[in-house]
Order: sequence, then C-alpha cells, then structure tokens
Amino acid sequence: MMSAVPIRIPTDSTFEDLGSLCTTPKTIPSIHEDEERGSLLDYTERSCDSQEAPPQGLKNRALPVDKLSRAQRMADQYITHNEPLKAHRELIRCVALSRVIHGDGHWGLAKAFADLGYSYLTVRGLPLQARQHAESAKNILLRGVDMSKSVEEKREVLGTLVTIYYTLGVSHLLQNNGRESYLSLQKVEKIVEELEELQEKTSVLGKISDKDIALALGRACVLQDKLSLAMNFFEQAVRIVISCDGDSSAELINIYRDMARTEQMKKRHDQAIHYLLQAHSICQAVYKNLSEEAAHTGLLLAKAYAAAGQSDYNENADKYFTESLNVYQVVLGPDDPQTLNTCVEFSKWLIQIGKTQEAHKMLQDAVGSETEYSEIVAEMLSIMGSINLADGKIQKGYRLLKKCLEIQTVVYGSQHQKSRETQNLLTTLQRSGASGE
Repeated sequence: MMSAVPIRIPTDSTFEDLGSLCTTPKTIPSIHEDEERGSLLDYTERSCDSQEAPPQGLKNRALPVDKLSRAQRMADQYITHNEPLKAHRELIRCVALSRVIHGDGHWGLAKAFADLGYSYLTVRGLPLQARQHAESAKNILLRGVDMSKSVEEKREVLGTLVTIYYTLGVSHLLQNNGRESYLSLQKVEKIVEELEELQEKTSVLGKISDKDIALALGRACVLQDKLSLAMNFFEQAVRIVISCDGDSSAELINIYRDMARTEQMKKRHDQAIHYLLQAHSICQAVYKNLSEEAAHTGLLLAKAYAAAGQSDYNENADKYFTESLNVYQVVLGPDDPQTLNTCVEFSKWLIQIGKTQEAHKMLQDAVGSETEYSEIVAEMLSIMGSINLADGKIQKGYRLLKKCLEIQTVVYGSQHQKSRETQNLLTTLQRSGASGE
C-alpha cells in the first residue's frame, strides 16, 4: 500500500543535473502578465490573517479556502467543456488564493503554480511563461514542504511532480533545448515507473498520458540526434494509441509524421514514405480528402518522394504535389500563404527534374498581377528571376529580381543575408551591362 511508503520529495542533491536549469529564488517569482497581476492583487489585497475571525460584516462572505475550492472546480468544468481560456483564468486565481491560504512553502502552492504552468504550455502556447511557473513550483518542493501523512496528499505531490517535469520538458522542447528537455522528461518517466510499482499510477496521472510522455521523449531524442532511441519512443506511443483507440485514430497522424521525419534524417526514404502513407490515409478517412490536414500530409508525402531522388518516384511525387496544391486552392484559396508555399515546393522539384518552364508558369500564375509584400512572394520572384537568367532572358530576370529585392528590403531589411545576396546579383548584372539599365 502507498501509505507504507514514505513520499520522496526531490532535493538538490537528488537532482544535481537540474542545477544549471534554474536558480532557486529566495521568494516565489512574481507573475508578470497584466491579467495575472490584476487577478493576484484582487485576491491578495482583500485577504486577512487566517488565524483571526472574520469581521462581523464579512461573516456571510466566502472565505479564501471556499474561493479556492470554487476556482479549482470551475477550472475543471471549463476544461471538461473545452473552454481553455476561462479555465486558465481560474488557474491564475488558484495561485493567488493558494498563496493566501497556504503561504509560500506549501505543496498546495506548488500544485497551483504547476497547473498554471501546464496551462500556459497547452492552452496559451507560451513555453517561456510555462517554464517560469513550473520552476516556481519545483523550487517550493526543493526547499522541502510540510505535509501530513495522508495518502491523498502524497498522491497530490506525486501528480504535481509529474506536471512540473513534463511542463519543463516540453517547454524546453519547444525552444529546441534537447538535452534539458530530455533530462526533465526522464524525471517524469522515473516517477511514473515508481507509481506503477506502488499501483498508484491510475489515481495520480490525469491530464498527462503515457502517450504524451513517450511522444515528448521521442522528440527530445530527435533534437539530440538520438534517432534510434527516438524511434523506440515513437513506436511506444503508436502502440499506446492503437491499444486505446484503434489503428485509425487521428492521434496517430502526428506520430507517423514524427517517425517519417526521423527516418528521413537517417536517409531511410522508403521507411519515411511508408509512415507518411499511413498518416495520409488516416487524414483522408478522418478529415476527408478536401481538408487542410489531408493537403498537409499530401505535401509531406510529395516531398518525401522527391527527396528519395529516384526517377521511379517522380510519378508519385507529381501526383501528391498536384493533389495537395489543388486541395489548398479549394480549401484556403489561391492567395493563402500555405497554397503559395506549396507552389514553391512544387516548383523546386520541377526544376530539380528539369521542367523549368513548367515551374516558371506555375509561379507566374500564382503570383498574378497584384504582388504582395511577403516572404513567400519574394521567394517566388527570386526563383522566377533565376529561371530567366538561366534561360538567357537577362532583362526579364533582372526586373523580377529587382522586384524581389524591393519586397525583401521591406520584409527583412536591407542588411539581411537574402537582401544582400539579391543586391549583389543585381549589381553584378548592372556592371556587366546585361541588365539593360
């Protein structure tokens, strides 16, 4: 039974490898966003010493502990009803109320910070803020917490540790810090293994699943170029999803994409194509053929066939490039950046196999007469200009590159590498007299 096993709160000596990730502050860091500051002040300024009886006129008002219970309940309800932003606001209130009720050294405040950090990660997509709050939670537990012997509190602390290290791991992952991500995610894996031994895994793990952990570990391994280990984690994630939801689950799409990317990094193009075919098949079944999701997997599949560099694959590459472009044009419109990006990828492959005029016409039709100032349009003009120069149409190529430079200067600035490269090419053409100017 879990009650016979003492809770092990990590100490600095236990997790020495995390010393470089953060410095334990003397006080809990303040929350820097306006909405949080307003919510925190709203609660803390109206708080009073919990040892004193409330004033006569406040007897019928809700106490902080009741407000905390309500905020936690409302956050759960909003998450259940898929209202994440409202849930996020309630979690901010939980931090403020937990500080009022428990003070700065209680595991309850650590849990509130951990939940808020996880919300910043999954709801707001802000890894820096997520790390800040997860580290605040970790620092509370590293300093040691006073806790009763209740099994429920032990479960809460273990669940908090899982949330902390998962949030840290994925936040580092989103910021391309592979090693730091892997170290934190290993902590999650170890805690989960201990929970399994204690037969408490089901009662502790909630919002973070085995699949989430395996997928994050796989992606962290990719960042460290540990490709074989990454594939092991991805395969583990696939097995979990299939066992729970079957082999047509939409959750498999992103996992198969990750597996394909990993195989491409290993130069195993046939294996990459295999996984992308599976992802594309599920996309078409779940989201139908005319969907942005199917267009995306179709484009990845086309690029995988193109990357293989085999003439036998040209027909398939052309097929999936064409399908993807047509779907994007229908679903998003001809001027959408995703549609234009597909044109660029398609044209690059056409040039690669010697169909330069076909590539030029495709780009010319896509750009049209109204030229927008964007990165993708600048790239299209650059490719068209290069095609014309290669065909000996110097003046036409010069005009296209001049327009390209105009857009690059606005988008990137005149000192950006792309702008300078285009400017150097134009200067060379001017000096040779080939530009006609």
